[in-house]
Amino acid sequence: MHLHSYRLRNFRRLRDVHVELASDISIFVGANNSGKTSATQAMQMFLSGGRDAFSLYDFSSHVWPLLDEIGERDGEIDGAEFPTVSLDLWFEVAAEDLYLVIPILPSTAWAGTLVGVRVEFAPKNAAELIERYRSARDDGQAKAAALIGGAGDYVPWPKSLSAYLLEELRREYELHYFVLDHAQFDAKFQAVEGYQPLPLGNEPGGAAVLKSLIKVDFLNAQRHLADHSTASGGGGRSEDLSKRLSRFYQRNLDQRQDDHQALKALFESEVGLDKHLAEVFKDTLDRLGRLGYPGLNNPRLEIKSALNPASIMTQDARVHYVLGEGGQAMMLPDTYNGLGFKNLIYMVVEVLDLQERWKAEEEKRAPLHLIFIEEPEAHLHAQLQQVFIRNILDLLVIPGEGGGSFTTQAVITTHSPHILYERGFQPIRYFRRELAGNDQVTEVLNLSAFYSEEKEHRDFLQRYLKLTHCDLFFSDAAVLVEGNVERLLLPIMISQAATSLRSSCICILEVGGAFGHKFKSLIEFLGIVTLIITDVDSVSLLPADHGGDDDDDDELEIEFEPQEGEAADDFEALIGGAAPVAPEGQVPDAAPVHRFGKKCLPGVPDAVTSNQTLVKWLPAKHSIADLFAATDEEKETPANGMTRVRVAYQTPVPVLWNGHNAQLAGRTLEEAFGLENAEWCQNAEQRKLGLRLRGALADPAALAAGLHKRVSGDSFDKTKFALGVLTARPEEWRVPAYIRDGLIWLKAQVDLEVEAEIEGPAGGE
Repeated sequence: MHLHSYRLRNFRRLRDVHVELASDISIFVGANNSGKTSATQAMQMFLSGGRDAFSLYDFSSHVWPLLDEIGERDGEIDGAEFPTVSLDLWFEVAAEDLYLVIPILPSTAWAGTLVGVRVEFAPKNAAELIERYRSARDDGQAKAAALIGGAGDYVPWPKSLSAYLLEELRREYELHYFVLDHAQFDAKFQAVEGYQPLPLGNEPGGAAVLKSLIKVDFLNAQRHLADHSTASGGGGRSEDLSKRLSRFYQRNLDQRQDDHQALKALFESEVGLDKHLAEVFKDTLDRLGRLGYPGLNNPRLEIKSALNPASIMTQDARVHYVLGEGGQAMMLPDTYNGLGFKNLIYMVVEVLDLQERWKAEEEKRAPLHLIFIEEPEAHLHAQLQQVFIRNILDLLVIPGEGGGSFTTQAVITTHSPHILYERGFQPIRYFRRELAGNDQVTEVLNLSAFYSEEKEHRDFLQRYLKLTHCDLFFSDAAVLVEGNVERLLLPIMISQAATSLRSSCICILEVGGAFGHKFKSLIEFLGIVTLIITDVDSVSLLPADHGGDDDDDDELEIEFEPQEGEAADDFEALIGGAAPVAPEGQVPDAAPVHRFGKKCLPGVPDAVTSNQTLVKWLPAKHSIADLFAATDEEKETPANGMTRVRVAYQTPVPVLWNGHNAQLAGRTLEEAFGLENAEWCQNAEQRKLGLRLRGALADPAALAAGLHKRVSGDSFDKTKFALGVLTARPEEWRVPAYIRDGLIWLKAQVDLEVEAEIEGPAGGE
C-alpha cells in the first residue's frame, strides 16, 4: 500500500491542487513562494496537528471575502455554503493489503485499487457560529454607541465574520472525516456533481482510523547544526552531532539488557573507575569526616560510578573522526569536521531515528510511513547532495521487511538542481504559479506524465539539464538565448533595459537556434514565462540539385518541414522545388525536405531562415519576409491558458551612418549591435570589439555588408567581442532593439505576478 495522491482545497495559495506521489520518492520543486512548503505543512497539520494547528491565515485569500459576505446576509445560513479547508487522501492498495483498509472501504461492493479519505476543517455548527458572531457584533456596536460622544469612526470587534474567526476559529471549527468512493470521481480526482461522501466520524474517531493507516514524519530544513564557531561557546539553538547520536541511542538502542557482552564491558569499566574515584576523592571525603559530616552514626560517603547503557552515550561518549590507519591514525572531535559532512550524517541519523520510532509502535504501527525531507541541500556541496539523493532509497529499506505490508515513501522539497537532475524527470512534481483574477494560485504538475508523453526530445532534455545544472524549475521566468555571447551580455543588458528583472529569479539557458525548439514541449508543459532571444540566421537557397560544397564555410544544410495546413504550392514556392502532392492541395505528413543555402544579409530577396526555433516554434515561419512581417501576436503564444512565451529576433530598425538613414536588420547579434551602435563600434578606441571596418563606408548598406562579412569570417572572435562590450561603460552603447523590446515584455509579465503576490492577503510557500 502507498499514498497515490492527495488533493488540497482552500489551503493558503493551494486553492485546489492534486498532488500525485511516486510509490518510492517524489521531489517537490518550483519557484519561491509557489506552495511547496504549504503542500507539506498541510499534511502535518491535518494528520498530526489537529484543529489547534489551524488559523484563518491558512485559508486561501479568496475565502476571506466569501466569509464576510456570508456574515452580512440576513436570515439562516446553510452550513454547506461555509468555506472549508480539506484534504483528500487516496491510497493505492494491493489485494494482499486489502485487510488494512477495511474501515475506509466505501461499500461491500467496492472493487479497484484506490480508497480515499477526506479530512475537512469545517464549522462545528454553522447556524450557531453565525448566531454567536452576530451577538458579538451587535454587542460591540451597542457598547460603542454608548460611549461619550458616540462611536464616531470607531468600529468595534468583530467588524466582519473574518475578523471574528481570526479570534474564534479554533472554537468554531473542527476536523471532520469522510470515506470517499473512487467511482464517484473523474480521472482528475474531482467529485461528480452532487456526490456526498460517507461520514467516518469527527475527532477523535476519524483521526484514530487515519492514524492506523499512515504515519507522517518531517525532517525540517532548520537543523541548527553547530559549526566550529558555535561548538566552543554560544550556539544557542544549535547542537553537535554527538548530542544527536546520544538522543538516538537513548531512544532506540537502550533495549539491550540481555547483551551480556556489553554488560561485562561496563562491569569491568565500573571496577576500574570506582578505584580511580576512591583515590581522587579520598582527601575530600576525609575532610568532610573531620567536620563531623555526615555524623558518627551515619554511613560514610563513598563515590561510585553508575555506568549503564541508557546514560553512557548521553554523558560519557563523543563522536570522533578518524584520519589515517593503524598507528598513524589521528582522532578529531566532531566539531572539527565541516558542516556539509556533518549535515549528511545528521540527516541519516534522523531518518533512521524516525524509522525506529515507527517500528517501535509494534501492534499499533501504521502500514504506511511518509517522510517529508525539506531542503536536504542545506550545508551540502554539490557532490554530497548527489550522494544523499542517490542513496536515500536504500536508506529507507528496513532489513527483513522487503515486500511486506509496511511501506515507506519519501517526499523531498528542494531548490537544488544537483538533487533534481540526479533523479531525472519522473519524480518531479512542479509547483506552477498562476494568476486567478487578482489572486496567486498554484497548479502541481506531474513530470512523469511529461516523460511518458514526450518521447521525441525527453532524453535530450534530461541530458542537457543534467549537464548544465540549470535552475529552470526554480525560476520566476526563463530566457533562452542563442549562444555564449548572449549569455555573457544578457545580465548587463537586463540592467539597462529592464532593471527590475535583476531582483527576480531568471534562468538563462544557452540553447542555440538549432536546438531551441526542442525545449518547446517542456516550456509549455511547465507554463513558465519564457523569452526566446535568437538570431534571424538568413540564408539564400542554392539550386535544388546542388549537392553541397564541403569547402564553403558559408554553406548550410537547411531542413524544411511542411507546416500543418500549408498549401503545397506555397511550400513549393518557398523551397524552390517540387513539394509532395496531397489531396486538396495540402502537404502530406512526409519527411522534412533538405536544401542547401549560403549565409546572406536578411535583405536579400527570397532569403529564408536556417533557425529551426523560428521555423518549428515561434513564429513558425520560413521566409525572412514573413518573419519581418510577423505581428506581436504571432511572436507570442498563450498555451494552456496561462503560458506566455515570446520570441525576439532581429528585425529592420533605423540605422544612421555617414549622413544617411536606412531600415536594416542584422543577421546575428553582433551584426545588429554593430548597426545600432555604428558610431561607437567604428571608433578606433573600440577596435577590441572586432567590428571596426577599414576603408570608406558610403552608407548604411555598405556598413551592413561589411559587418556581415566580418562576423561571418573565420577570424572573428565572438567571445572577444562579448568581453570587449563588458569592459566598456554601459552608458556608451545601446541594447539592440529586439533584445530591449523582449526584455521589456518579460519585465511586464514578471511584474504582473509580483504585484499579485504582494496584494494577496494569504499565500506563502
